[in-house]
Amino acid sequence: MTLLIKNGQVINPATEMDEIADVYVEDGKVAEIGKGLKKKADRVIDAKGCFVMPGFIDMHVHLRDPGFEQKETIETGCKAAAHGGYTTILAMPNTKPVVDNADVVKYVQNKAKAVGVVNVLQVGAITKGQQGKELADIEGMVAAGIPAISEDGKSVMNAQLYREAMQKAAELNIPVLAHCEDINMVNGGVMNQDEKSKELGLKGITNAVEDIITARDIMLSKETGARLHLCHCSTYESVDMVKHAKMENIKVSAEVCPHHFTLTSDDIHKIDASVDPTHQISIEADADTNYKMNPPLRTRRDVERLKEGLRDGIMEVISTDHAPHTFEEKNTSMAKAPFGIVGLETAACLTYSELVLGGYLTPMQMAEKMSYNPARIVGIDKGDIEPGKVADIVIFDPKKEYTIDKNEFASKSKNTPFHGRKVTGKVRTTIVNGTVVYEEKK
Repeated sequence: MTLLIKNGQVINPATEMDEIADVYVEDGKVAEIGKGLKKKADRVIDAKGCFVMPGFIDMHVHLRDPGFEQKETIETGCKAAAHGGYTTILAMPNTKPVVDNADVVKYVQNKAKAVGVVNVLQVGAITKGQQGKELADIEGMVAAGIPAISEDGKSVMNAQLYREAMQKAAELNIPVLAHCEDINMVNGGVMNQDEKSKELGLKGITNAVEDIITARDIMLSKETGARLHLCHCSTYESVDMVKHAKMENIKVSAEVCPHHFTLTSDDIHKIDASVDPTHQISIEADADTNYKMNPPLRTRRDVERLKEGLRDGIMEVISTDHAPHTFEEKNTSMAKAPFGIVGLETAACLTYSELVLGGYLTPMQMAEKMSYNPARIVGIDKGDIEPGKVADIVIFDPKKEYTIDKNEFASKSKNTPFHGRKVTGKVRTTIVNGTVVYEEKK
C-alpha cells in the first residue's frame, strides 16, 4: 500500500521541519519527504492548507474496558482517538478487574489488535487492585509490554510503598504516571474551593489537595531516580514545583489537559430544567455535572499559569484524561455524579483555538506537546515522521471553524462541557501505520 500526501505544511519536531512538502508512504513507513514528489501511489491526499504532523499520542486515557463497557469499549475508545487525530493512546489501569497482572495486560493488547484502529499501550497499576497495600506484579507486566505504571484515579497514600514502586520503576526503566491527590483532604469536595463554590453552595477542593502530593512525589523521584510524570496538573503551584524540579535536574515531566487550560470554576453554572426541558437534566441536579472533573476546574490565576508553563516548556505534554461516563451517571447532583469528561475528540481543536491562536504555542510546539514529547517520555519510537519512521500521521486543518457537537462523537459517552462551543482547527485525516483510519466527512 502506497500513499502520497501532497502540498501540506509538514511539521515534524524531531527534525524541526516546518515547510510545504509532500510525504510519500510505502509499506506502513514514511519513505520520502520533498517538494513536488513524482510518485505513483495507491492513494493521493491533497493536504493543501493543512498541517501534516506526527500522529498525536495521548498519555492519559480511560478506555473502561474490561468491566465498564457501558461507558466505553476498546473499540469505541479507539475510534474516538482516531477522530481526534490520535494514533497512540496509553490506557489507564483502573478497570474491573484492575490491570495489575500480565493476564489483564494481554487481554487489552489482544482486543486492541483485533479492533485494529490505533495503537493502544496498556499502563499497569502500582498496587494490587489499586488498594494501596501491596505492590502489583510490576516486573511481570513490564515483561508483558506495559510502558509505565500508574495508580491513576487515586494516589498511593503510603509513601514507603510508593517509594518501593518508584525504585522498581527506576530499575526497570519505566516512568511513573502520578495522579496527585491527598484523598484525606478531599473531604467530599466536588469543585474548586473559591467564591464560585460558595455561590453554588458546593463543597470545595483546595489547591493543596494536589500540591502536597505533587511535592511528595517530586521528592521521591529525586531520592529514587525514577522518572516521574505528573498527570493532569491544574494548579499555579504545580507549575512552579515542576520548574524548580527541572532546575535541580530531577527526572520530572508534567501534562496539562485542555479543560484545565480552557475553563475555570466560573464556567460552572446552575441547571434550570424549566428553561430547557429537552436537556433531560435530573430534578436533583444543582449544577452541570459535565463540569465536574478531578482535579477540578481552577481559577483564572491557575489557568493563566498553566498556559505560561506550556508556553515556556515547563509543562511538556498535553493529554486528555479522557474519562467517559454514561448519561445516567452524570444526570444527578454534583455530589453524586462521578468525576470526569471525554476529551479525545476535542483536544486538538481546543489546543489550537486556545493556545496557538491565543499566542501561547506555535504549531510546532503543539506537535511537540501532543506527539513528540509524549513519545520521548514514554520511550517509544513514535512522534517522528522523518523517512524510515512508522507512518503515524495526522492531517489537521487550522482554518476550519465549527461548533463542537457531542452527538457526532465516536465515543460511547458524551459527557463534555464543550458541546456547542465554537472552535477553530479540525482533524481531517488520521493515518496509522500507513493506513487511513479516519477521514472527516465531506
